[in-house]
Amino acid sequence: MAAIVAWMALWWITEAVALAVTSLLPLVLFPLLGIDSMAGTAVNYGKEIIFLFLGGFLLALALERSHLHRRIALRIVSRVGGSGPRLIGGIMIASALLSMWMNSTSCVLVMLPIALSLLDGDGDPALRKKLTVPLLLAVAYGATIGGMATPVGTPPNLVFIELWKTRWPDRPPIGFGHWMSFGIPLMLVYLTIAWLLITKVVFRVPHGHLTPASEVRARLKSLGKLSRAEVTAAIIFGMIAILWVTGDDLRLTEDLVISGWRSRTGLVGFSDGAVALLGALLLFVVPVPGDQQTAPDPSPLAGEEIEGEPVTRAHTLLSWRYAEAKVPWGILLLFGGGFAIASGIEKSGLAVLLVQSMDSLKDLPPWMLLGSVSTLVCLLSELGSNTAVASLSLPILAQSAEAWGMDPQTLLIPATFAATLGFALPVASPMQAIVFGSGRIPVREMVKAGVWMDLIGILLLILLFGW
Repeated sequence: MAAIVAWMALWWITEAVALAVTSLLPLVLFPLLGIDSMAGTAVNYGKEIIFLFLGGFLLALALERSHLHRRIALRIVSRVGGSGPRLIGGIMIASALLSMWMNSTSCVLVMLPIALSLLDGDGDPALRKKLTVPLLLAVAYGATIGGMATPVGTPPNLVFIELWKTRWPDRPPIGFGHWMSFGIPLMLVYLTIAWLLITKVVFRVPHGHLTPASEVRARLKSLGKLSRAEVTAAIIFGMIAILWVTGDDLRLTEDLVISGWRSRTGLVGFSDGAVALLGALLLFVVPVPGDQQTAPDPSPLAGEEIEGEPVTRAHTLLSWRYAEAKVPWGILLLFGGGFAIASGIEKSGLAVLLVQSMDSLKDLPPWMLLGSVSTLVCLLSELGSNTAVASLSLPILAQSAEAWGMDPQTLLIPATFAATLGFALPVASPMQAIVFGSGRIPVREMVKAGVWMDLIGILLLILLFGW
């Protein structure tokens, strides 16, 4: 099992083959080496949380296909203004808010063209040059930090929630409300510090106006009034977000508990994954009549053609052919491979040996223990997939927490956030790679800001969870 972990870690970090291909190795190697049966291994690739992520992907596709995401982002930018620091703050806030509900990678793919269009507009060329790197980093940083605030924002959060549900089924589940009770405060503090860092410390952004407020208003006006596709997407998305947030009981104190709709209705089996798929199914069946308006591109779906499939004036937000072409299916396999590793580490007995090797850390003060673990996980996330790092490290830390007599949440939640860190290198995360791929950010500039972001993130985790 140790050899399989090393093999998969090496292939994941170096991307010698596609991440999804590496994720399939347990299906062959576990039965071959007697670690688990094929049936027992395959169960990991169909866990409920994978369908939660699939539903989240489909909801994000609906926002993109209806063009609602552009309207949201431009509206935020129009509210905060067009000066250098304000524009960076607006882009960062827009990325963070979208990333709370969309996959962080999808969020960056959505926001990057908006940021580039703002940089390529009219204005002082010298000012645009000074704003280019911090503005593009704001897209990546906002998406990464915003993803920490909700369970579906970034894959490591989902890896932890599934591990918690599987390993401690007798304990209260960690749902949207519980997660956001500590995720949102962390996001708000981290976003504020990140904004100060890239506007006043590392880059010292000038206060001139890159894009006049009139230009942003003109872009908003060019979108026309809300199309029926946008309204439908907003209603479905809003409904699912509300169901996610209010599903579980939120325990504020020992005596003060806000009951969720599951406990009130008795629908305890209708989990967040089922809610996500409910929203996804609605996207395929709710009809969206064509809009009767004269604004440019009045209905993004009308007349659209996806691989030979025309979309008529009477359409749904998603068709299966569109979803089949756009959903990153390999990420779902990556989840399965990570869960299979977690299962194999436990069933083979490797977890016990690894915990014994970490026994010397138990005598450290809590803040130092948490800082050491967070630093190690963060360094690993700089070199490999965040999801893979979480899948590799969290099962080991779970076993360690039990052996050391610790509350597992005090160790696993900061480690989960640390797996999402990784701001210094282009390969650290898809968010970093996408903005680096624009060709406008030198590696030296990314590392200069990213090292500070990593250190600040680790310090915040120590301050919030280590006392």
